[in-house]
Amino acid sequence: MRTTSVIIVGFVLLLGAASCAQSPPVAPVRPVTDTYFGVQVVDPYRYMENLSDPEVQQWFKGQADYTRRTLDALPGRAQLLADIEKYSNSEPAHISGLHRLLDGRYIIEKTLAGETLAKLYVRQSIDAPDVLLVDTDKFRGPHGEPAAINEFFPSPDGKYVACTISQGGAEIGAIHIFDVATGREVEPPIDRVWGAAVSWRDDCSSFFYSRLQKLGPGLTQLDLELNSRAYLHIIGNPDDAPILGSGLSDQIKVVPTEFPWVTVTRNCDYAIGVLNDGTAEELRLYSAPVASVTSAQAPWMPLCTLDDQVTDYAMHGNDLYLLTHKDASRFKVIHTRLDHPDIASADVILPQQPGVLRSIYAADDALYVDELDGGVYNIIRIPYGGQPTRPKHPGQGTHYFYGADPRHPGLTVALSTWPRASHNYQYDPASGSITNTNIQPPGPFDDTADLVSTEVRVPSYDGTPVPLSIIMKKGTKLDGNNPTLITAYGGYGITLDPGFSPTQLAWLERGGVSAVAHVRGGGELGEDWHKGGYKLTKPNVWRDTIACAQYLIDAGYTNSHKLGALGGSNGGITIGRAITERPDLFAAVWIRVGVMNALRIEAYPNGLPNVPEYGSTKTQEGFEDLYTMDAFQHVRDGVAYPAVQLTCGMNDPRVTPWMPAKMAARLQAATSSDKPVLLRVDYDNGHGVGASKKQANETVADVYAFMLWQFGDPAFQPAK
Repeated sequence: MRTTSVIIVGFVLLLGAASCAQSPPVAPVRPVTDTYFGVQVVDPYRYMENLSDPEVQQWFKGQADYTRRTLDALPGRAQLLADIEKYSNSEPAHISGLHRLLDGRYIIEKTLAGETLAKLYVRQSIDAPDVLLVDTDKFRGPHGEPAAINEFFPSPDGKYVACTISQGGAEIGAIHIFDVATGREVEPPIDRVWGAAVSWRDDCSSFFYSRLQKLGPGLTQLDLELNSRAYLHIIGNPDDAPILGSGLSDQIKVVPTEFPWVTVTRNCDYAIGVLNDGTAEELRLYSAPVASVTSAQAPWMPLCTLDDQVTDYAMHGNDLYLLTHKDASRFKVIHTRLDHPDIASADVILPQQPGVLRSIYAADDALYVDELDGGVYNIIRIPYGGQPTRPKHPGQGTHYFYGADPRHPGLTVALSTWPRASHNYQYDPASGSITNTNIQPPGPFDDTADLVSTEVRVPSYDGTPVPLSIIMKKGTKLDGNNPTLITAYGGYGITLDPGFSPTQLAWLERGGVSAVAHVRGGGELGEDWHKGGYKLTKPNVWRDTIACAQYLIDAGYTNSHKLGALGGSNGGITIGRAITERPDLFAAVWIRVGVMNALRIEAYPNGLPNVPEYGSTKTQEGFEDLYTMDAFQHVRDGVAYPAVQLTCGMNDPRVTPWMPAKMAARLQAATSSDKPVLLRVDYDNGHGVGASKKQANETVADVYAFMLWQFGDPAFQPAK
């Protein structure tokens, strides 16, 4: 979803005869029938969509208690959690955000070993000690809910830093502005922000940001994410002026689902107004002189439409660089001038490459382009007015640009691989070298030499080769008997990039195998790959997953009694439909905050922004697409489904909790197997963004323990 994270009374009997003295609370069946284009569709649990109903709340609580006691009763879980916490706290500190200031200072977001959430620090130089700037413990919710920094934006002079902070994983929070020298807040926070998109003006005392609308009389929660607006905020002035959004200007027609923001950059005479419709990749761009953007009457001029298929942009002076997939499935980079924009005759400065171009960044010396080529990321450097080159890379894997800065030459990247932890590197264009900054302190498990990763291409049901990454310990025997987990997503053009998490060692050290299926719907192979798992072609997503799962069995990694599947958010469609189409293939699945009832996606606030990706029931084709991808509607009575653990966060702004809840109720009523169906409810979390380390570790322990229980591991079998 928009963008993309990651329970029992009594004892449970051994795998293969799993029943319990008490069962989870049974949800009453109260059918509601809808008719779509002459087709009747029955929903037995529509009443669950009223989350404020005391009966529904009581059912959630009963499910949560049942699941919690079930998982806690697994004998091996306590040791598993201890191992996960050991690995999780093995790094002295984990760096999750970094910004280099013009004067050589750094703003760093990091989580110390033993802490649960990141805090913000300032460092006077690359080798200086860190000084605490923003302590998130001081911003906990009224009932102790953990607070998280979602984003932070230093002013150009480094005097201020604007942070968006939210509680309990809700993501929707407030902008807090801190004086970097003293750490004090300079004024009251700005509420109703989700993806604030703060962009400081050169005066360093004002910035543009985006904000959700205020729900007044006649509006409901379904209106929450409609009619967002971009504002100009001047420090010390509480009256912010809306400058871009629905109903503000005759020059720009903004539809209610579009999210607006405004960006400015150094030495550029123009501001860029951006409109993005929900979760669509493509952007509408406008420009106006910076000095004129102080009200809704700014003279915005169009730069590109959705037909131009632009997904990213960067500015250097008055030069505008655009990343587009128009006539280039793997993307290309074009250039025009903001003082005389003409996208129709824009220069192609980087044509389509062998890999997929993912993003572009403007530094002082050059434009930098992120390229994904067969699971390996490359850096392409284009000097202004020069030819592209490929700087020597520190290693194969994923690199995350911390963002080039138009005020600095070069860039900082974080590099990670499947078996190796992330480290930060600085590229110096003068010497052409990429060196480790050592900002990220090393941990004892950073470079696990006994882990290997393998990349294969698996023929799907229609012959399409699907990339599959497999991670395991060296020497693992392919005897068809390894506990194995396969992860898949398949949506929005999002890629599942190589990355290492120390907590995964708790699985791999127990002989487990991890696999990641890069199925259609993602962006690993370009826009055509995305559109290959989109709306009408969505079935390719779960059928690619099924093909990859079958490969793991056929190639001797595992068998169907020791194969589990993982998916989250949009991955709920992927894994949900995989088990409704091939319930025999998996022993167990874990679906985190999943889209399980796609046909009802327009019935909650974040549903409408996802129409561009999924479709709408307002059209016959949209209804047919949504019904086809709806796992809830494809559950059938009397089918032997695998063990299922579904999770929901009660503060989730992306996938409403009733989606996993309805799926849990339906599976509990329908399955003919004796395998458990659990609903794990987290009352202090949301979609996973902003979750504390403690919450993340508890979740990982519940996933691994659940899987090992269902795979028959003797250490995880409850007493009879």
